[in-house]
Amino acid sequence: MTATAVLTARALLLDMDGTLVNSDAVVERIWHRWAERHGLDGGEVMKVVHGRQGHASMALLLPGRPVEQNLADNARMLAEETADMDGVVPVPGAPEFLASLRGLPHALVTSADIALSTARMAAAGLDLPEVRVTAESVGASKPDPEGFLKGAAELGIAPADCVVFEDSAAGIAAGRAAGMRVVGVGPRAGFHRPDALVRDLTGVRVEAVGGGGIRLYVG
Repeated sequence: MTATAVLTARALLLDMDGTLVNSDAVVERIWHRWAERHGLDGGEVMKVVHGRQGHASMALLLPGRPVEQNLADNARMLAEETADMDGVVPVPGAPEFLASLRGLPHALVTSADIALSTARMAAAGLDLPEVRVTAESVGASKPDPEGFLKGAAELGIAPADCVVFEDSAAGIAAGRAAGMRVVGVGPRAGFHRPDALVRDLTGVRVEAVGGGGIRLYVG
């Protein structure tokens, strides 16, 4: 972006993978192996999986396969991902961005489960926000807005007063469906017309304002 966008909010809801943590190396390894096992094209599979829970991606990629098989497969893959932290690093600017949110209402809203989100944030050297919405917390995966709505409710903030940080098509769609504004982070986000876009989190500055508000300078 060449211009700086200014957004105001009362709470921020943060995706993890692709937004705070660059886990692409692991995700690609795991999903390419899965694609090979099922005779699918790895490149096409990668167009679907970002931002969604694994079983939701499987339902799209293997329509008609029983839900129970997808859930069992998803559990195995989560265990593989949790054991593989090779190449997991923070998105540039993530440590400073999270430090700037201390004392301000914010939550992690991720499609990862508790074990995977805890492991990846630790591998990237990032502190976990106090409020976290993980795969165990919701009944529906992004692009369903349930996770973001739950994050807003746990913070006690109206959805319209929240700003979402996301990198994926599914996540951006979920934020919009929740009635929230969305800051897109990274190259994937730019294809899905977020309200504002940054290459990484070095392009975001956070300022507390009177009355519990948050002002964001994005660009």
